[in-house]
Amino acid sequence: MEEILKAAAASPLFAGVEQEELRAMLQCLQYRVQDYPKGSYILRAGEEVGALGLLISGSALLIQEDYWGNRNILSEVAVSQVFAEAFACSPGAVLNMDVLAESPCRVLFLEPRRIISVCPASCAHHSRVIRNLLADSASKNLRLTEKLRHLGQRSTREKLLSYLSAEARRQKSPDFEIGFSRQQLADYLSVERSGLSAELSRMQKEGILSFEKNHFVLHRDS
Repeated sequence: MEEILKAAAASPLFAGVEQEELRAMLQCLQYRVQDYPKGSYILRAGEEVGALGLLISGSALLIQEDYWGNRNILSEVAVSQVFAEAFACSPGAVLNMDVLAESPCRVLFLEPRRIISVCPASCAHHSRVIRNLLADSASKNLRLTEKLRHLGQRSTREKLLSYLSAEARRQKSPDFEIGFSRQQLADYLSVERSGLSAELSRMQKEGILSFEKNHFVLHRDS
């Protein structure tokens, strides 16, 4: 239970809710917990989603695959982040993506109807959680818009520069780490991994940036 409380307390969904109140709220929301091994599907495209997920441990990816298995990564899911909430809050909506366990995962599931409807006990912070859910959904829509801007660039270099610039702004530093492996970054930007790696090497030689695995430093003067 302590692992669940720690992850939930750090989630945007429960921002502003005290620890002792969070314990009572989770009981009121009738949560369930499920474990998933690495490489397994937490949710599959085509399913109707009855509950939103909150990642307790591990890491996951939101992906779309075509008929031939070509993968497009929509985003990553880190501990304490919520996923599939838009589909869970839309009765009858069918999931248009897969949620894949990138590492062994533990997931807390919550029924949205118990979140968006004030409970009989009138939990003091219930309305705050409703506002948090709306704010988190809006933030994700902005991130999706940002990704569309990256994909709208013409070349692999332009896509990389758009993505890395956005990460530097988001992390408020030209020295930062990303959560994607090279293949995952290629899938996220919809480019070939070989072309992406070659472009990164060229930009490093030109002094535009330097990198070591997932650690990047952007250079203004090159």
